[in-house]
Formats: sequence, C-alpha cells, structure tokens
Amino acid sequence: MMASQATSRIYETAGFGRRVSRGPRPAILVVDFSYGFTDTSYPTAADMTAQVVATRRLLDAGRKRSVPIVFTTIGYDEGQARALAWLRKAPGMAALRHGTRLIEIDERLGRRVEEPLLVKAGASAFFGTNLAGLVASWRADTLIVTGATTSGCVRASVVDAVQHGYDVLVPEECVADRASAPHQANLFDMGQKYADVISLDEVLGYIETVQGLLR
Repeated sequence: MMASQATSRIYETAGFGRRVSRGPRPAILVVDFSYGFTDTSYPTAADMTAQVVATRRLLDAGRKRSVPIVFTTIGYDEGQARALAWLRKAPGMAALRHGTRLIEIDERLGRRVEEPLLVKAGASAFFGTNLAGLVASWRADTLIVTGATTSGCVRASVVDAVQHGYDVLVPEECVADRASAPHQANLFDMGQKYADVISLDEVLGYIETVQGLLR
C-alpha cells in the first residue's frame, strides 16, 4: 500500500484519502474465501493462509459482539460457464462449478449456519445477489470487507458498497490476491477513493466499541 511521496501529494492535493466514519452498526462481508481461492491444489487458488487466519480472528471478535456476518462464493452452472462474458476473458474461473468443493467456504473460517452464504456469478458481492437487501435489513451503516481477491471481487464489492451508501473498512491483513503488485496497487487506490484500508488491530478495536446488531 506504499506510494511515493510525489504520488501521495498528488492524491492529497486532489482531495482524496480522507478518513471515513465508523458507525455504531457494522457488518462483516467475507468475499470468496472458498477453496477455489485458498487451496493451492487448484489452479485458481493462491496461498492465502495468513489472510484466512487473520479473517478468522476478525470473525470471532465480531461473533462475540453479535456483529452480523455474510459470506459470498462464486459458482457457475454449465450454462453460465458457456455463456458469461467474464469467463471468456478468464476461462479458468469456469472451474468454480456448483456442487464442487471449489465453491465451499474454507472451513478455517468457522462459518456458522446462521451466517448467510450468497452465491454470485460476477465480481461484486452486490451484483445479482440480495446482499443490498440483507445489509439494509440489519440497518448496518459500516461494512468491513475481507476476502479475495483484492484486485478483483474485493475491490468490486468495496466500490459497490460505497455506492450503496456504506462507510467501508478494509483490514489489510484480511484481503489477499494472487500477486503482490495488483494487491498493493488496489489497496492504495481503495484507500484513496473508497475505503479506509487499516490494520486488523484497528478494526478489532473498533468492534470492541459496538453493541452488535443481532443481540
């Protein structure tokens, strides 16, 4: 997330990078930490062990405070795999088929049955799902976004979250990508335009100040 002093000055002069609010009603969104992204036996995956472990710390803290949590995964049926424009550009993603282990949430996250799982076919967690209605039903005001990949589905979800009116926090230790360059570039850009990219410890401290929505 480091940028040169000259780059930082350009963004500061343009009025980017201001701090967002931390509301009293957060929710946590875990984007696509499925085996298709976290298990390196699959070509679509990368080693995201550290980020999965960090996200489990965040989720356990949220569960103690009754902060609502929602997961997403990407999955396709045969018709979608043959037809979708995204898969013509990125055909490797077509391996993420319904009914396969690749779209199951990594068990290290300890997902609970009461934590919704949304299946999506696009990059953003909001596109083609009922995430907007779900988060609105919780009356959340702040969305904490984790998951994979930083440059793809995480970024798309963060942008859409802002466009739906939420303040967004991205704990840096809880998002992962296949390569460092796109990961770092997108952390910087999200931090300048859409979200506060902050440490996990800062997010954990914030969670300790809220009462939670599900009590």
